Amino acid sequence: MSPLDTKAPPVLRGQDGEGSVQVHQDASMKIDGAKVFSVYGKGGIGKSTTSSNLSAAFSTMGKRVLQIGCDPKHDSTFTLTGSLVPTVIDTLKEVDFHAEELRPEDFVHEGWGGVMCVEAGGPPAGTGCGGYVVGQTVKLLKQHHLLEDTDVVIFDVLGDVVCGGFAAPLQHADRAVIVTANDFDSIYAMNRIIAAVQAKSKNYKVRLAGCVANRSRETDEVDRYCKTVGFNRIAHMPDLDAIRRSRLKKKTLFEMDADEDILAVRAEYVRLAQQLWDGTEPLAPAPMEDRDIFELLGFD
Repeated sequence: MSPLDTKAPPVLRGQDGEGSVQVHQDASMKIDGAKVFSVYGKGGIGKSTTSSNLSAAFSTMGKRVLQIGCDPKHDSTFTLTGSLVPTVIDTLKEVDFHAEELRPEDFVHEGWGGVMCVEAGGPPAGTGCGGYVVGQTVKLLKQHHLLEDTDVVIFDVLGDVVCGGFAAPLQHADRAVIVTANDFDSIYAMNRIIAAVQAKSKNYKVRLAGCVANRSRETDEVDRYCKTVGFNRIAHMPDLDAIRRSRLKKKTLFEMDADEDILAVRAEYVRLAQQLWDGTEPLAPAPMEDRDIFELLGFD
C-alpha cells in the first residue's frame, strides 16, 4: 500500500489549485528577505527588455539583483550576459536530475552590473508544466543559499500564458508588473493577466503594482483602460530605435552610448526601479468582461 493511500484527499475548496491539478506552494519555498517582482505581458511586448533594464537600474542603485527567466526560449537575460546561457532544466539533465551534484556556477551566470542571471528554461514542447520548472529553480537557489544575499528578484515570465504553470511565479512575488502597449491586443492580454493575479492574490501576498506602457508613442488607450478598471500606469518607455538596437547589440540600455534618447529612457528605468523599491500601492482593479473591453477599445 502506498503511504498516500492512508491520507485523506486534500481539501481544495477556497485554496490555490481548486478545480485543477495545481499544488499549493510549499511554505519552505517562500523567498524571504528580497523584494520579488514578476513581469508579465503579451508575447513580444518587450518583457525581457523591460526586465533586464530594470535589473540593471536596480544594480546602479547598489542593489543585489537576481533575474530569473521563465521561458523555454531562455533569452530573458540575453542583454545582461551577452549570450544565451544554459537553462536550469538542461543543466539538471546533464546530471540525470541529481541536483546535489550541481554548483551555483553551473546555473547562475553573472551579468552586467553584477546581476545574477538564471534561465529556468522549460519542458519540451507539449509536455510537462512550466510551474514545475519554476519550482525546481527556486528550490535550487534556496539549497545553495543564493537568495539570502539578494535584495531584488525579478521573474520574467513567458508571454500572456496565464495557466497555473506559468502563473507559478506569482506564488513568490510581492508585486506583479504588466508590460503593455497602446493597442487593443496588448491591453486585452493585460486584462487577462490582471484576472490571473487577482486569483492568486486570494492565497498569496502578490498584488498588482501597475503597468508599463512599452514601445508606444502615446498612452491614451492604456490610460483609458486603467481609469475604467482602477489600475495605474507606472512608466512609459517610448518606441525608440535605440531600444531595438540595444537588443541587437546584446546590451542593456545602461551600456549603450549615452545619447539624449538613451539617457532619457535610462532615467525612466531608474525612476521605476526606485518607485518599486520604495513600495507601490497594492492595486485591486476589476478586470473587464470580454464584451465590455471590446466596447471600450473597439478595433483598430
